[in-house]
Amino acid sequence: MSARTPSPTFRSFVARNYRLFFAGALVNNVGTWMGRTAQAWLVLTELTDHDAAALGIVTALQFLPVLMLVGVSGVIADRFPKRVVLSCTQAGLAIVQAATAALVLTGTATLPVIYLLTFLYGVAAAIDAPARQAFVSEVVGPDLLSNAVGLNSANFNTARMIGPALAGLLIAVLGTGWVFVIDAVSVAAMIVCLWVMDPRALRPSPQRRGRGGVREGLAYVAGRPDIILILVVVFVHGTFGMNFQITTALMATTVFEKGPGEFGLLGSIMAVGSLWAALLTARRAQPRLAVVLGGLAAFVVASLAAALAPNYWTFAILLVPVGLTAMTILPTANSLVQLAVEPAMRGRVMALYLAIFMGGTPLGAPLIGWIGATWGARWTILVGSIADGLLLVGILVYLVRRHPDLLARRLPRLRLLTQMVRYGRIDVAGNRPAQQEVDSDEPALPADDRAGGVGGDAARRGPRSASVGAAQGRCSTTASTQATSARTSSGCTAG
Repeated sequence: MSARTPSPTFRSFVARNYRLFFAGALVNNVGTWMGRTAQAWLVLTELTDHDAAALGIVTALQFLPVLMLVGVSGVIADRFPKRVVLSCTQAGLAIVQAATAALVLTGTATLPVIYLLTFLYGVAAAIDAPARQAFVSEVVGPDLLSNAVGLNSANFNTARMIGPALAGLLIAVLGTGWVFVIDAVSVAAMIVCLWVMDPRALRPSPQRRGRGGVREGLAYVAGRPDIILILVVVFVHGTFGMNFQITTALMATTVFEKGPGEFGLLGSIMAVGSLWAALLTARRAQPRLAVVLGGLAAFVVASLAAALAPNYWTFAILLVPVGLTAMTILPTANSLVQLAVEPAMRGRVMALYLAIFMGGTPLGAPLIGWIGATWGARWTILVGSIADGLLLVGILVYLVRRHPDLLARRLPRLRLLTQMVRYGRIDVAGNRPAQQEVDSDEPALPADDRAGGVGGDAARRGPRSASVGAAQGRCSTTASTQATSARTSSGCTAG
């Protein structure tokens, strides 16, 4: 590989505009994670006496505007220059965090005022998110989009490693207010990088100015069962499984009775696993539905183990696989949706995607907060594990019912085993019958299962082994052909 050719994981860096976008976003994301950590600590320990319900309300207010503005944010992303939109939203976020910093530093912050500022922050973030998602495709183009989405997730989680730990340290040394100051200042990096990009290298999406843009987006998704399936995953996982701002805060303060440094460290440790997942996602040439489903299964196990952790350090270590599995699901789902939609509809569809993912928080966060206050912090994690487990079972049942032969296609040896039991090659316990001569009237495997045998090796094992080997050969040689028809009609593969 030449010095000028990046590795497959970082191939989007060939675009100068993407390098600028990545750098600005990294600084901005570090500040954002510092602000989130400071907000949770402020509400949980300075404005209340470890009130989990209050923290749930703050989290809900931050994401409620995503639902309220879903009819506007996607249309804005599709109809206006995205660099202008992002610059305006970033400026709005900076103003809100600067106001929060001033109130905290002067000792005049109250819970109702923090509620209001959090809601205003959510309004700016709700408009920012779909524009930012759609802008990535303009920066790198469709060929590098999946890689760029993975790198963006790596960026986000690198910041997640740095931000919470740094915030915990600064809270202990300087106080909560100065963390909000740093968050406000970090926005400048993103704005500067946006405006030093080369506009000639961007690939603007065609603008659709027809009326009823939101209704058009909903109608478009309604006719795409492949996208609907991904959106269901994102909703359930985001609503019940991704409340880490609440769960880690409650576990650190109420279960393990730790201070701000240890609380901030939990977010950074989880980000190690999340970053690992993001880099793995960036290496994949194409996203696959099987990765999403595998991530769900692994997340159920990892989060269950974390909920039952006996001490702080065991919990902290288990957050690595929790972060790994959680972030395996989301970037892959994001790429599946972005690559499946028409470019002119991408802003509206991504607004719907983000409304379902982030908008689930206003529903889930108060519920998770109430569960934490009523049943204890561990149940806030168990609820997510149970919800994702039920979701996974439901999806598998749906896929098998929609594609009755899907299981046999994915597990050809299981189909062979069924046929061997049926025709007396083995009994139901898996034991071969006593050796005997093959009678001329002995039932044989169907003719189509004897085609395409495995050659001389099967012949040397005798008539009985030859027929079984032939069936094995057929299953193995046709597996890739059969798997193709198990894919959904528009690109979200089932494996």
